Amino acid sequence: MKHKAAYFGVFTALALIFSYVETLIPINFGIPGAKLGLANLVIVIVLYKTGWKEALLLSVTRIILAGFLFGNLFGILYSLAGGLSSLAVMTMVKRRESFSMIGVSMAGGVTHNIGQLIAAMLVVETYQAGYYLPVLMLAGLATGTLIGLVCREVLRRLKDFQMV
Repeated sequence: MKHKAAYFGVFTALALIFSYVETLIPINFGIPGAKLGLANLVIVIVLYKTGWKEALLLSVTRIILAGFLFGNLFGILYSLAGGLSSLAVMTMVKRRESFSMIGVSMAGGVTHNIGQLIAAMLVVETYQAGYYLPVLMLAGLATGTLIGLVCREVLRRLKDFQMV
């Protein structure tokens, strides 16, 4: 049990570091708030190494802490909408053994953006934000592919790693 808590602390710290690094990267996808999703590296790894419950706890913890440290209340709201919908879809897609880790990550990237878009449309009370959907889907596919490739390589190197 002590080891699980220590690993959770390490994964939380890594996810927060990636969240902070992402704030320093000046990438503009043409859409406000669009990012690479570097913290999802840790979420996908935890999903594959430990399971959805741990990934859910890590995702919510990371979103709330990063929101208070580097963002604001609306950032937390949007991130929760994207992160929770993304994790739900990744968990379902992962269960189907026909999807690779890259496919799971791509589904997560697209769903994350859709979840955030729905939250934004509800907050601003307009459906005009939906015009961003095609660009968000392409961005989700691209970033999901990148995150999936990196995760696959990390897990390949950590294949003997077990959380005790």
